[in-house]
Amino acid sequence: MTVYKAPLRDFSFILNELLDPQELASLLGCEEATPDAIAAVLEEAAKICEEVVFPLNRSGDEEGCHFENGEVRTPKGFKEAYRIFREGGWTALACTPEFGGQGLPETVSFCVMEMLCSANLSFGMYPGLSNGAYRALALHGTPEQKRLFLPALIDGSWAGTMCLTEPHCGTDLGQIRTKAVPLGEDKYRLTGTKIFISAGEHDLTPNILHLVLARLPDAPEGVKGISLFLVPKFLAKPDGGIGERNAVQCGSIEHKMGIKASSTCVINFDGAEGYLIGAPHGGMRCMFTMMNYARLGVSMQGLGIAETAYQSARAYAGERLQGRALSGPKQPALAADPILVHPDVRRMLLIQKANAEAARALAIWTAVNIDIAERHPDPVRRAEADDFVALMTPVMKAHFTDCGFEAANLAVQILGGHGYIRENGVEQLVRDARITQVYEGTNGIQALDLVGRKLSAHTGRQLRSFFHPAAAFIAANQENKAMQEFIEPLAKAFGRLQQATLIIAERGLKDPEEAGAAASDYLKLFALTAFAFIWARMAKVSLDKTGGEESGFYEGKLATARFYMTRILPQTSSLLAMIGAGKAPIMAPEL
Repeated sequence: MTVYKAPLRDFSFILNELLDPQELASLLGCEEATPDAIAAVLEEAAKICEEVVFPLNRSGDEEGCHFENGEVRTPKGFKEAYRIFREGGWTALACTPEFGGQGLPETVSFCVMEMLCSANLSFGMYPGLSNGAYRALALHGTPEQKRLFLPALIDGSWAGTMCLTEPHCGTDLGQIRTKAVPLGEDKYRLTGTKIFISAGEHDLTPNILHLVLARLPDAPEGVKGISLFLVPKFLAKPDGGIGERNAVQCGSIEHKMGIKASSTCVINFDGAEGYLIGAPHGGMRCMFTMMNYARLGVSMQGLGIAETAYQSARAYAGERLQGRALSGPKQPALAADPILVHPDVRRMLLIQKANAEAARALAIWTAVNIDIAERHPDPVRRAEADDFVALMTPVMKAHFTDCGFEAANLAVQILGGHGYIRENGVEQLVRDARITQVYEGTNGIQALDLVGRKLSAHTGRQLRSFFHPAAAFIAANQENKAMQEFIEPLAKAFGRLQQATLIIAERGLKDPEEAGAAASDYLKLFALTAFAFIWARMAKVSLDKTGGEESGFYEGKLATARFYMTRILPQTSSLLAMIGAGKAPIMAPEL
């Protein structure tokens, strides 16, 4: 069976020791977000994730969603769990107090998001989609739209979705055909079909607000002709209550490899009433507010899967007796030693652990920058933080989900034949993790975004948001003897990243296919280096804390940092070689 305990000690280490705990509390509206207050919130979130949501993970997978007469019923226990989740105020955590939110920092929401994804990825999809819809509406909606729809989204009594994909187009949104015809009085009539709509229909809430990309009659071709509309399942009354049924129907649900308790729907709009969000033909700008947040959310899904995979595999490895340690019996009184003594098992566990802990630290660092970008009084500081978040979004989405899938596969390997058996749970983690590398833009698309947009944006300004602090840290610690085992491999990897960046910049200007051929390798090189930077920073904090009451915790951090630097980070050398090989080995062969 899978196991899960929220990593509260690690959250505390990152929030209060690796990062400056006063930075959040100094931001506008975050004055009450003290370390003690945040710790209390995370402790309560851990309880609901461990005790309410996690027990439904396997049963929800086995039962799946039910579709009948256009209605979707979630698995047994989900409605009650969602009611507890909603009544606990968890849907309102980082939302604006103006419409009923708690106004907590997004950083706290990210920690809760990880726990929710670790406990039950399918369940986490429902409030996750609603939160993305909230952010898009809060930033781009009219005052009247906010008044009518935000309170119900925030308190979780209504849900939200994002409707992009159509049967003939996925990533290439310029091809969408859904039409929106003006009716007057700021109303539109939408007609078209959307597919792969997560949480598009369910029984957790009585109303669902669909954010839909569509074309106005005078729309120009391509993405410049896309507008965004809010289309409710039930129309809202003037007082915000539920009115008559709109012309929105779920045509079917998909039968999927994983996340079976999350309804993935075909949604048909048959002249449904909708309301324009933002400017006409400005839908992509509005939708990217939701999409970028969703990509960060998917990165947390990858991290959540990785954590549960590690904890489950570690628990099994400590109990499963097979063979003897190569150096001699460790538990001679038993028939065999636990498989935890075997080097290859330890190697796999440490890959899971090193990646999950680095991902958590990078995620929280990024979340702090989201809060800075939204709340800091200095516009220059806000812009710098926004650059960092934009740069890290594709890196996190792609690498965290790759790490999550790898961790789930390693869990199966560690459990051996028992991992392949359904009743032990880790095979579900593999199936659930696989979609995270695909939806919200495949990981290949994230790599193209990194090399095609982020590297060149504002003459490299976004890139400097990571390069400058990394270079400064290396320079500040290169004479520190205790840090040499961490700084030297970091410096080498950072040098390779700089070299790869120059290669892509020079070749990509002449031939876009050169940048495309290098994109996935470059993103991984970037991510590995970012993790190394995080591990070096965590090692520096831990070096000063060994020998005390929690010496074991800090010694564990140092040991995992050493593993990362010596057994994972060397991949950057081969990645640079592959990038240097250029496009010819990929584009020349006949396929």
